[in-house]
Amino acid sequence: MSAKTKHYDVIRKPVITEKATMASEANAVVFEVAIDANKPQIKEAVEGLFGVKVKAVNTTVTKGKVKRFRGQPGKRKDVKKAYVTLEEGNTIDVSTGL
Repeated sequence: MSAKTKHYDVIRKPVITEKATMASEANAVVFEVAIDANKPQIKEAVEGLFGVKVKAVNTTVTKGKVKRFRGQPGKRKDVKKAYVTLEEGNTIDVSTGL
């Protein structure tokens, strides 16, 4: 398995929400990451895939809600998000594809 494939296992997708857009004004990007990924792995993956310098990584785990699916109670999966702060002068444009 190549290093790039490993990085894609850590970083699932960018999060594009109103809050994530506000964070981008503070030179930060939000990604959905693997639930078992740690901060050094996330930093290495972002630097490897996008060729930028990462200043800090903050993570949060959103617990899955209990919802009803076809009348049956079910649970959404837990989601881990990483708020990646970039060094000055580095940017990632998440609105375009990779």
